[in-house]
Amino acid sequence: MYDIVMMAKISKGVPAGASFCIIRRGRIPMPNKAKKPCAYRGCRELTAKRYCDTHAKAEAKRYNQNDRDPNSNKRYGRVWKQIRDAFLSANPLCTMCKAKGKLTPATIAHHKIKITDGGTNDWENMESLCQECHSRLHAKQGDYFS
Repeated sequence: MYDIVMMAKISKGVPAGASFCIIRRGRIPMPNKAKKPCAYRGCRELTAKRYCDTHAKAEAKRYNQNDRDPNSNKRYGRVWKQIRDAFLSANPLCTMCKAKGKLTPATIAHHKIKITDGGTNDWENMESLCQECHSRLHAKQGDYFS
């Protein structure tokens, strides 16, 4: 909660040039992030993300083909998407936030033991997390952000 301070001049019964403050309690909405041009070469569409909606899918496809480890593409194909969607439907809330008393929608099905370390896609090896908790977990483990 923020204090909104407005200056107002009173015209009756106050000397010229005098003013006073009106303090109102209320919420000030946060402004949206400024939009910037799409990062796709030659595109000038303004977006709040890195790529506009038109080029986001093409960039993801290019990343999967050229930059991503080919073995991870095999592990996370169509079957994984079906498993993930079913798991998130059955577990719609972030488990870490729920433990703290917050109700946050889960967006990621996280493997407790990584597939590369011998983990499986069984539901016992998975937990539903929001993006923030997933990033915090991997940052703490030093997996992706080192």
